[in-house]
Amino acid sequence: MAQKFVTRQEDYSKWYNELVNRADLAEHSDVRGCMVIKPYGYAIWENMKAQLDIMFKETGHSNAYFPLFIPKSYLSKEASHVDGFAKECAVVTHYRLKNAEDGSGVVVDPDAKLEEELIVRPTSETIIWNSYKKWIHSYRDLPLLINQWANVVRWEMRTRLFLRTAEFLWQEGHTAHSTKQEAIEETEKILHLYADFLESYMATPVLKGTKTEAERFAGAEETYCIEALMQDGKALQAGTSHFLAQNFAKAFDVKFTDKEGKQDYVWATSWGVSTRLMGALIMTHSDDQGLVLPPKIAPLQVVAVPIYKNEDQLNEICSRFKDLENKLKSFGISFKLDDDDNRRPGWKFAEYESKGVPIRLAMGPRDLENGKVELARRDTRTKEILDFNGIDSHIKSLLDEIQESLFNRALEHRKSNTHVVDSYDDFKKQIKKGGFFMAHWDGTKETELLIKEQTQATIRCIPFNADDDPGKCMVTGKDSKRRVVFAKAY
Repeated sequence: MAQKFVTRQEDYSKWYNELVNRADLAEHSDVRGCMVIKPYGYAIWENMKAQLDIMFKETGHSNAYFPLFIPKSYLSKEASHVDGFAKECAVVTHYRLKNAEDGSGVVVDPDAKLEEELIVRPTSETIIWNSYKKWIHSYRDLPLLINQWANVVRWEMRTRLFLRTAEFLWQEGHTAHSTKQEAIEETEKILHLYADFLESYMATPVLKGTKTEAERFAGAEETYCIEALMQDGKALQAGTSHFLAQNFAKAFDVKFTDKEGKQDYVWATSWGVSTRLMGALIMTHSDDQGLVLPPKIAPLQVVAVPIYKNEDQLNEICSRFKDLENKLKSFGISFKLDDDDNRRPGWKFAEYESKGVPIRLAMGPRDLENGKVELARRDTRTKEILDFNGIDSHIKSLLDEIQESLFNRALEHRKSNTHVVDSYDDFKKQIKKGGFFMAHWDGTKETELLIKEQTQATIRCIPFNADDDPGKCMVTGKDSKRRVVFAKAY
């Protein structure tokens, strides 16, 4: 009997965890708070990483790598930065182990205490700006546009795979500029790049805006963000880009000489996305049958399953599919012929449905005889029998259609779950159902905190390009220039 999995309606959190497991994406590690990303999950991340890397390089950025360990004194140089990360830091105090005298195993050698403790990087601003001090001297050295692909550690014991783990993978960009305006333009450029990636490749619509002061990155003067709405009505912050002003340049004394011979501190940005995007991908598109992947991100776009009664039929069907494989590969479409005779076709169908392969083909003896093939779409779970001749061109256009359809479906979900509210009583009732809520706020931290304490909802962003819509704060009745976006969030 096929295993019965919980549905999104029954228990969304359990559905998510079961899906990550049955799609073979990741699993919990024996190291508490950490995860193992399995090959199929990592292949999806590699596709994300590859496309983002192209986009970064097309905008003039270069990759580099900086140490995993950061001297504790570096974090102390930027006060607000260390305040923001102090409770999440893993600290290295010793550099050697030794065998216990009683033979019970290894113990920390007390004589191997470090002169200065090292922090396992929670983010790399401090270690990178220490290097930039050596690299930047003149306006000719600017702008400096660096990206790093790395792992980071932010101590977290309440683990949710891809969404919240003590160690995760990400990219972090760190740039230096000669003027404030150039740094702001860089911050905005990257935010739009992130939004383009999520919408064009992950088929995930996002809202773009700025964070409130309370939600701002530690050490930033302004934080820009993209926010996506998941199927359960919770928001997920999918990426951030920070205007750091001259804060880190002053902390690490990074100055440059301008064209007039005057010295000034450089202007900075930092920005990043992480394997958290995997969680966004799962919760935006997947269904009760398993993972649903946009074709542009899927490691495998088309799978073919032969159905046969004897070796001759298998060979002939495989020959047809191999011809198709060559045509699809010339289009840049990934294809797999699954002729493994250790698994039945029904098992294979369920497996590829769970893994979200966008298109599944099947051909049996009658299809072979009639020049037909069965095509199943993962996004709509529909099947049709088509002529095998010309199927390559049909698949090429269908993958584009699936990509667009997934985006439009997610966009419609967001639209139908975006609400305008003016009354705080209405807000408190409706927020329980989930969604984005456009409401007036008086701009104070006190009111923002009160709303969070009473409803668990936060201001996700102050949206870009929002029309001025003066009104009264839904809580205090004080003047408000425009509406902001509230939601419960991951």
